[in-house]
Amino acid sequence: MLTIRMASGSADSLRYRLDFAELAGCELRQASDGWHAIVPLGGAKHRLWLSELSPDRSSVAMDLPLDRNFDVRLRAAHRFWLALEQRRVGWPPLAQSSGTRDRHILGLRAVDGWLEGNSYRTIAEGLFGKSRMPDRGWKTHDLRSRTIRLVQMGLRLVRGGYRDLLRHKSKGSDDTS
Repeated sequence: MLTIRMASGSADSLRYRLDFAELAGCELRQASDGWHAIVPLGGAKHRLWLSELSPDRSSVAMDLPLDRNFDVRLRAAHRFWLALEQRRVGWPPLAQSSGTRDRHILGLRAVDGWLEGNSYRTIAEGLFGKSRMPDRGWKTHDLRSRTIRLVQMGLRLVRGGYRDLLRHKSKGSDDTS
């Protein structure tokens, strides 16, 4: 969610003005902490937060706090700016690749089978098909190892790891902010 506020400075230097009444399909709601807006623009839905509603067509600025989510907010702000410029906005900042999404789906399916008491072999047959199962050598087959890893990943997701899907993590990051 991007934080928007009325901009200070000369009106000549500030090009972007928002009037939520003029934005087609815009949803604006007041809450106890301020105003929340969902703005469909440029083929994407941009989520904005305003502490106070600015007058119609007022110049706006965006706040980007320097915290552990700065990079995600910066990409979201850039997408919003591209949409205002009527340019292609690209992928959402936290979008998963299709391979990652498919692995998460397989992991959740695998843990469902495991929680029902099925063997790894039975789970593998359900995930990959009986035709891919070896007649012999199951203990050393790559599908057995893959199935075990999928069950372990599914268990991590079920035990609260799903929250990590909502937070951007960079490799080697030991940020504790």
